Amino acid sequence: MASTADAAATGERRSVADAVGMVVLAACAAWSLITAAAHDGRPEGMLLAVLAVAAGYASGRILGALLPVAAPCAGAVAGLGLAIATPGPQISLQLGHTGATAALLTLSCGAACCAAWAARPPAVRLALRLLAAGIAGTAALLGSTTAFVTCTGVLLCSLAATRVRRRALGLTGLAAAAALVTGTTWAIGEDALPGGLTASLEGRLTEHRVLLWHDALRMARAHLELGVGPGRYGELSSTVAQSLLPDGKPHSAPLQQAAEQGLTGVALLAAAFCWVLYALSRSPRSTPIALTAGSALTAVAAIASIGNALSFMTVTAGAGLLAGLATARPLTAGEPDDPRTPVRRSGSRREP
Repeated sequence: MASTADAAATGERRSVADAVGMVVLAACAAWSLITAAAHDGRPEGMLLAVLAVAAGYASGRILGALLPVAAPCAGAVAGLGLAIATPGPQISLQLGHTGATAALLTLSCGAACCAAWAARPPAVRLALRLLAAGIAGTAALLGSTTAFVTCTGVLLCSLAATRVRRRALGLTGLAAAAALVTGTTWAIGEDALPGGLTASLEGRLTEHRVLLWHDALRMARAHLELGVGPGRYGELSSTVAQSLLPDGKPHSAPLQQAAEQGLTGVALLAAAFCWVLYALSRSPRSTPIALTAGSALTAVAAIASIGNALSFMTVTAGAGLLAGLATARPLTAGEPDDPRTPVRRSGSRREP
């Protein structure tokens, strides 16, 4: 009776998380249409991003239920292949491909680590962790310092996740880390940091990118409620007009939302990220899997705060896929219980 009640409670919590996700994604799509109508904008990019996240999440839930180990492993290999095929740092930073490469490699590393935690045989688990380490090494070979740092961070967080007693506390820490990176980006755009620190960060981010952020915040201040309209940043940015290879993006997802869709757009972007973390907190998968996926998605959020990663559908779909894989309930008994939970065996049946 107790197990039945627990299963019902878990199912109810997952239904709430799914309902919240549908509401948030629908609100993102609706707000992009509203702001586009107000300023003759182009909402197609935002609508495609929402569709990619939803499709990736649904696919992850299905594949994660059917193939809890093979699906994330295949996703890691596919993401690695896409990252290698994506133009690398030799292409101008203005094109944003380096952010997409870093995000894809980070998601691939997270998927490999999730597959490792889902695997039962120690040899398979070791092989999958070596795959994750190999992805980090590939990032270094591709010359993507950001990807190497984020992949290494995800791998270390995954290994340390087994020591976390409460996943909600760990996910809260990840949310705080994402907020810190976003706040720092905003402060740089506002010139609110001390001069020495600003100069140091500008040297790493490039002056061109900081100027793009200045333009984004200038538009946001002038149009706090509705922004200038989706897709219109490039038309109104003086920095973009002077660029040799303009792509019409400010290379920061939060600042692009602020400029094109106002403060409500920023709030909806933050709500989408918080929903993913909330879904992971309610996930029936083990705590290490939830925290590993959360760390990878937080790293992607950090990359998107200082780059153009979310403008690539492969990244948004991959993020949704990883979230779906980490929140799916496997139909088979192939995934071990949380490493901290003692297990009693009665015959061939596993009981908590």
